[in-house]
Amino acid sequence: MPKSTAESGEYATLVRENYRRLSKALPNFTPRREQNYLVAEMSKVLSGRYDAGRRILVAEAGTGIGKSLAYLQAGIPWARMQQKTLVISTATLALQEQLIEKDLPLFHPHCKPSFSFALAKGRARYCCARRLYDLQAGVAQTELFTPDAPLLMAAPLTEAQLKQVSELWQAYAKGDWLGDRDSWPTPIAPSLWQHIEAQRHSCQPMLGHQQCPFHQARAALEKADVIVVNHALLLADLSMGGGFVLPEPEQCVYVLDEAHHLASVAREQGSARLALRHLIRSLEQFNKWQGKLNDLLGSDGQAAIGKLQHGLAQLIPSLNDLYRQLVSALQKGELKPDEQGCLRFSTGDLPCALDEPLLRLKEDSQIFCRTLGPINSQLAEQLKINPSKAATIEAALAMISLQLLQAEQVYDGASLLLKPTLEKHTPPARWLELDSKDAKELVLCVTPLAVGHLLEAWCWSRAAAVVMVSATLTALNDFSYFRRSVGLRLDDGSHYVRLNSPFNYQNSALIIPPLECEPSHGDFNDLLVTHIAQWLDEQAASLVLFSSYRQMNEVAKALRAKGQSLLVQGEASRHALLVLHKQKCDAKQPSVLFGTGSFAEGLDLPGIYLTNLIITKLPFAVPTSPVEEAMAEWINQTGGNAFMQLALPEASRKLIQACGRLLRSESDTGRIVLLDKRLVSKRYGAALLQALPPFTLDIAQQ
Repeated sequence: MPKSTAESGEYATLVRENYRRLSKALPNFTPRREQNYLVAEMSKVLSGRYDAGRRILVAEAGTGIGKSLAYLQAGIPWARMQQKTLVISTATLALQEQLIEKDLPLFHPHCKPSFSFALAKGRARYCCARRLYDLQAGVAQTELFTPDAPLLMAAPLTEAQLKQVSELWQAYAKGDWLGDRDSWPTPIAPSLWQHIEAQRHSCQPMLGHQQCPFHQARAALEKADVIVVNHALLLADLSMGGGFVLPEPEQCVYVLDEAHHLASVAREQGSARLALRHLIRSLEQFNKWQGKLNDLLGSDGQAAIGKLQHGLAQLIPSLNDLYRQLVSALQKGELKPDEQGCLRFSTGDLPCALDEPLLRLKEDSQIFCRTLGPINSQLAEQLKINPSKAATIEAALAMISLQLLQAEQVYDGASLLLKPTLEKHTPPARWLELDSKDAKELVLCVTPLAVGHLLEAWCWSRAAAVVMVSATLTALNDFSYFRRSVGLRLDDGSHYVRLNSPFNYQNSALIIPPLECEPSHGDFNDLLVTHIAQWLDEQAASLVLFSSYRQMNEVAKALRAKGQSLLVQGEASRHALLVLHKQKCDAKQPSVLFGTGSFAEGLDLPGIYLTNLIITKLPFAVPTSPVEEAMAEWINQTGGNAFMQLALPEASRKLIQACGRLLRSESDTGRIVLLDKRLVSKRYGAALLQALPPFTLDIAQQ
């Protein structure tokens, strides 16, 4: 028997046996047909049954299928057999916590081969042991020759914070605390955490910080068979080529849960923001510190420092020239920001002859980057030769690392801003922002619109296998919108599966009452006040979703004036609001939650905690952000229809998500009230309704 066939048979047996043990061990276990089918499809893709050269599955799995347990059953045995690491990436902290605290511990005792698992978190979630020690010991930060001294000294610690610093250090020194922010029993205020958090520019392997919390956590990841991570950290690692935080893509089986967020997170990862005055001040401050570098490196470092000074003498004027050119264009009215202080550059040439100063900036930042490498190496040598100066050399290394990071960002930002608009290539979104906190600051921003080619190069073409799952991957009953956003093609060997939720949607109603006007009408807020009051009457547990904070607050004010009790997003933390809501429901008191788009996703209110969902408006995104404007402009310029290709599919996906708040378990029932007559009056309304789960429709004649 061929080895691959034998391995496939062994793998299938493992999956079946693991399922048998799990089903016997769990009380009241109920087999789920959709979950079993999802396990089977994942197993086929991982085994190469559909395409041995491209093991990629895109699966839309409706609420209640149990997709997390499905991908654990299929993914862990195959990854262990292939000696790969299973990397599970999510968009939300809630799902990470569910996997680490519930799903993985539940599956672990019943799985063969056995596995270990760990949570990967960003560096900023860990404290820096050296900074924590220095702070509790009273070492003055300015004595340590550190670039972030102004930040630290600007807000001295209070007596209470100093007491907490002492408690943190004692717990860490005794081994009672691992040094991560999330495991401390009480919240650590941001104003304190900024003093002790691990930072990229001050946390380097050459400094020998093997006992630092961040490096200990990274060492634990190397031994884990299953790693849970968020999309931002995963894509940051992949954008650098992989293998920095997580194993290299070739050694990974990826499960990307909540995959509908991938494209937006990838865009953020590829973005750049050049705050020009901040960069100039940082370089000028660095220039003043070069005397101390001279003292540290002595005569051996003169050649390297000479090149560094030459690099600075080019880069600072380049930044100043670009800044002055922008200021001049603003003063002359050649550049006119909107009321929010934002000015988007349309596709095509950059305005005001910015190409030339940006090109100089790109070249000078690259030269400056090259001058920092030798300085870094010589400081590392000095660390070996003069261990008594470890604190000072460490701070100098941190400063060099910070300058290198900033210079790389300048180079990347200038390169993307200068990227030519080629035929059939989507240009980046480029814009200028005036900083609301600093009247003299100018920020050049750039974001790639099309990230599919990046994801293909970073992951799809390299990974051992990829499974993308979400409850909402289709838009208007089709995968095309998602496929384009993440760089997949219909004919590239990727496999697609769509599984409907097992919930009985017919037992719940979707109501569109008779409405006097559309959302664009001036009387729409008055309409909402009247109808929401009517549909809240005699309801025990309600959630009302709005498209904007402003509209939500105006309606809330009007309803409270009529005596309505409300829990409104923004007036307390999300957690606090949900606790109050559940307490009122448990006490059989009517409770009403008001929220915006962030409450339409990830909010879990099963059973008695939500039976009445009111959606005030179809979730069309207003293309006011530079990225949305640029995307719509490009689609229209290339002969497409931005509404049909962008706005409508995205609205469909968001509406499905919003409606998904109502039913969270198989026994849930309730109703959805949609206060937007466009579902009936517009031609696209039927398509939006058809894409929703099969609720019982109650549509009034408009």
